[in-house]
Amino acid sequence: MGVQFAMPTGIQPKTIARARSLRRSMTDGEAKLWSELREFRRLYGIHVRKQAPIGPFIADFVVHERKLVIEVDGQFHFEPERMAKDQARDAWLNGQGYRVVRLTTGDLETAFDGCVEEILRALGLME
Repeated sequence: MGVQFAMPTGIQPKTIARARSLRRSMTDGEAKLWSELREFRRLYGIHVRKQAPIGPFIADFVVHERKLVIEVDGQFHFEPERMAKDQARDAWLNGQGYRVVRLTTGDLETAFDGCVEEILRALGLME
């Protein structure tokens, strides 16, 4: 394979291809949350994208106009090496002006409504 050039958005073709693949293979927790988040456009006029590239990273969900990234973390994210990578990623996203809300798959299973409320608070739609 030859040299890959960045798209006009600055996102590498490899990252775009990976995001497309992730969109087709969401976890159960991500799929459940997506079914709720996709209604935000109708309910609040807020467009949420799933598995969206931001620079070199792919956010589980993002609201670009509010600069909010929503990440769903499974067990893998609690391993020390992964936690360090997540911290570096969050720092990079913060440097780009994004806030990051991290939810766990366990919280989505046991406290789904609370997770949605946390997102609504982060968007300034709920106190």
